[in-house]
Amino acid sequence: MLIWIGAGLAVLGLTVIALGGVLSALGAKGGRLLPGDIVVSRPGFRFVLPIATSLAASAVLTLLLWLFAAWRR
Repeated sequence: MLIWIGAGLAVLGLTVIALGGVLSALGAKGGRLLPGDIVVSRPGFRFVLPIATSLAASAVLTLLLWLFAAWRR
């Protein structure tokens, strides 16, 4: 049982790392932001707080995990 939990956490961690790399690459190329994301731009400085993007990603991941859990039953 603990082996499965450890393997699941390892896969989850690798997925988060891969997703972070993809999002960083998209951000470097001018990735899209959703309405509701906060962007503060000054000369030599840019701060992005992706509130709407985070909520959308959370909703999609929640749905996918819910479907995966229902499929495994």
